[in-house]
Amino acid sequence: MPSRASLCSTLITQNSISKDESSVPSSRRFRSQEPKSKDGITAEPISIDPNLTQADQLVLEYLLHNAANSDPSSKEHNQRKHDDHRGAEEELLEKLERMNDENSPDFEPTVFCTWDLKDIPARPAILRTLLNSYIQWASHVTRRPTDVVFITHLALYFTTSLPSALYLFFYNFTWLHGVSHAAMSAYYFGTYTLMRHNHIHNNGILSESWWMLDTLFPYVLDPLMGHTWNSYYYHHVKHHHVEGNGPGDLSTTLRLQRDEISSLLYYVSRFMFFIWLDLPLYFIRTGKYSHALRAAFWEFSSYMFMLLATQYSLKASAFVLLVPFSLIRLGLMIGNFGQHAFVDEVDPDSDYRSSITIIDVPSNRFCFNDGYHTAHHINSLRHWRDQPLSFIKSQDAYVRGRALVFRNIDYLEITYRLMRKDYEHLARCLVPISHEQKSMSQEEREGMLRRKTRRFSEDEIGRKFGQ
Repeated sequence: MPSRASLCSTLITQNSISKDESSVPSSRRFRSQEPKSKDGITAEPISIDPNLTQADQLVLEYLLHNAANSDPSSKEHNQRKHDDHRGAEEELLEKLERMNDENSPDFEPTVFCTWDLKDIPARPAILRTLLNSYIQWASHVTRRPTDVVFITHLALYFTTSLPSALYLFFYNFTWLHGVSHAAMSAYYFGTYTLMRHNHIHNNGILSESWWMLDTLFPYVLDPLMGHTWNSYYYHHVKHHHVEGNGPGDLSTTLRLQRDEISSLLYYVSRFMFFIWLDLPLYFIRTGKYSHALRAAFWEFSSYMFMLLATQYSLKASAFVLLVPFSLIRLGLMIGNFGQHAFVDEVDPDSDYRSSITIIDVPSNRFCFNDGYHTAHHINSLRHWRDQPLSFIKSQDAYVRGRALVFRNIDYLEITYRLMRKDYEHLARCLVPISHEQKSMSQEEREGMLRRKTRRFSEDEIGRKFGQ
């Protein structure tokens, strides 16, 4: 699979040439390190997924190098390595900052989710000219010049999903087209949802001069991608980020045994069948009556729209609206379950200890750095391109907070592995960032993760959350 992410607005020929190794931070040269186990035997060699974004490769190589070269039993060794790591950290931070600085020659706006700059051929010259013209124009349509990818995907959805849906409804329905349309929508779900995630947190993604498109496109595209109008905003921004997986969160995982299939089924089914009632009632309980009215209005308006659509064409509605609606809600809750499956038994109210960070391809390349979930809960307004930089800047806080960082696994697979109680695989995916985590054996890491999936009793919740 070709790697997926950013393109530079400067000439492709200037950027597609391999850079001299001396211009790359030393963290990029950590790939060949082999970690040692506690008994001195060489452990499984470090592997870096080549499809990671450039920023993720830099961050992960830096973290793995630190983990492989740390000896928790030797203070002298660690002090000597500390100075080396600080130097590498400063170099890494400088590189990450340049990548996001539009005035830097290293700046690269994200244009596609599928290809990096090196994957785009420098010839024919007309391709380079057209691409640079597109980048120059699109960078003025988005709020930040990094976000050309949002224009790319809006164009993609309006030229594929919308025409396909209209064809199925108003021209000719065939079963092959219907199934293909649903499969296409499922492929789009992750990227579209996380683009909307940026939209709802920042009150838009386009520049002021494009406010009308910025305001209206969700009402056209949301139903095609399985979302009910404005429900994502009210549930996620006005509810989930207020409660933060605490006891008042309708999607909290605290009261569930998070490696039991029965808990997952309850978690998903409650959202699927009762969120239309639970969310307005939550807003009423918290005195936010306007939110309650609006959340109920938009949810029921969406249901009415789908009902009317089925009266016109049941078969088209099934594949264009109902299947995406069911799949996206299923995926959202399985994903959220994985995001908050590991909750610290000592301090479950900490953002560092009730959510996780993952460095992988599906979450960060396809879904705009959604893997930096802990960072997102700490500051939900931080721009998605700034997440790797912020993570490195704040790594001491992550260490003090006993945060968990994983690699080569996404939220859906985390949920799947938990249902299988496959803590061995989960522990292998853990990137140890603290001295405590680095000193653990494989079995100790498995035990640590297992403890963090235990159900909290109501007495524990009352004590730990001051209720």
